[in-house]
Amino acid sequence: MNSPISLPELEQAINYWREREPSRGEESRLCREAAALATPYALMIVGHRRELPPDELTPEARAAYEAWRNTRPATAN
Repeated sequence: MNSPISLPELEQAINYWREREPSRGEESRLCREAAALATPYALMIVGHRRELPPDELTPEARAAYEAWRNTRPATAN
């Protein structure tokens, strides 16, 4: 995985994990995978970035992103 990650892709990955494992507790805590992706997503928004190189993701965020991509049809990868 070397191609840049777009903001909409990151949002789709977060939503995938939120659907699989909804928020918990009174504080609506995100699951581990969605939480790992939420930080780079927020930084992209604040920094007005449209894309993010995969190497800027933490290992946890990259694993969550790749797991989401592996659920998509081959033509969408």
